Amino acid sequence: MPEPKRGNPLSHRCLPVGSPPLIEELVAVEPVTSLSGRMPDQSPESPGSAAKPRSAVSAVQLDAVRKVFGETEAVAGVDLDIADGEFFSMLGPSGSGKTTTLRMIAGFEQPTSGRILLHGHDVTGVPPFDRDVNTVFQDYALFPHMNVADNVGYGLMVRRVDRSERDRRVTDALRMVRLTGFGGRKPSQLSGGQRQRVALARALVNRPRVLLLDEPLGALDLKLREEMQIELKAIQQQVGITFIYVTHDQEEALTMSDRLAVFNEGRVEQVGTPADVYERPTTPFVAGFVGTSNLLRGEAARAVIGSEGTFTVRPEKIRIATPDAPVAEDELSAMGEIRDVIYLGSDTRYIVALEAGGELVVTQQNLDTSSMEVLEARGRTVRLVWKRRHVLALAGGPSAGEEEARRNP
Repeated sequence: MPEPKRGNPLSHRCLPVGSPPLIEELVAVEPVTSLSGRMPDQSPESPGSAAKPRSAVSAVQLDAVRKVFGETEAVAGVDLDIADGEFFSMLGPSGSGKTTTLRMIAGFEQPTSGRILLHGHDVTGVPPFDRDVNTVFQDYALFPHMNVADNVGYGLMVRRVDRSERDRRVTDALRMVRLTGFGGRKPSQLSGGQRQRVALARALVNRPRVLLLDEPLGALDLKLREEMQIELKAIQQQVGITFIYVTHDQEEALTMSDRLAVFNEGRVEQVGTPADVYERPTTPFVAGFVGTSNLLRGEAARAVIGSEGTFTVRPEKIRIATPDAPVAEDELSAMGEIRDVIYLGSDTRYIVALEAGGELVVTQQNLDTSSMEVLEARGRTVRLVWKRRHVLALAGGPSAGEEEARRNP
């Protein structure tokens, strides 16, 4: 289902002639803060504990939220409950409804039906500039004629914050994102990662209670993106506010999130911690989208698992053995032929065509093997072996491990 693309809405406030569009985070209402810069309900905790919920009231609640564009239902009745201080990711492919959901939380789109609550208050009809949220987009939209400090402090200037207070908060924000000393530079003099940090500082300087991030790392190269993932999580733990992060990159979601929601065709397929979603997917879509997964169904499931239904087992849980290798009572196995080998440097991915039908993907680390050795495995007959407890039944069926427990209570 294609997700309509829309530009960022303009603020109701006036801009200087010739200025680029005012991005949404600059007009969020500033909450009351203490002299330390923390929210009133935030205590000076350690960075490791700062991301934990601070109150019984959720930061964001979505109640049966729907959004329809013409005949296209972009969001189909989403329910979410995001805790205060949580790093929450919305993960899904393009057109799954995740960005539309984020825009409704920000107030840039109005839901067709349903309610949106921020810290217990219904804000469904509240305009963006009256919501206690800021947004960081993939397109940072920095003012090219302003230096870094002026870009970061622009929202404070719009609110007529005293100059000395504005300078202090800009300095603090730049220090937080490790850009001390960069205040006098222009955006054109910065790298992509530095511009991303300026956009983040510009959002954080307003001290929102919820920060929305719409694929902010998408334009960065792989190495820088991986570095920024760790940095973003560290900053979130330091400031202790709620981050809601939209991405189609499963590694980003698994790396940074306290919890994540997997979106598909406007619906939430599963919500849970990264470990829950990866190790215990509840639907075939989640099993296939979050990481690489193997699905066994039909004749292959009956022959290998000994049961009807759809089952999944992760590639790293399977080991490759010789055809005559013994199989323990708590293990399952399947014979097959290695159809293809994909060398990935640190590990190798084997695609094995099963005698029972279908294929399984196996991932193994290259601890003692070279690239030439692993490529020579192509065409070899092997036995695949894995623990019963690593097999999970999808769509509500029992796992092989549960069936084994019932057979041997």
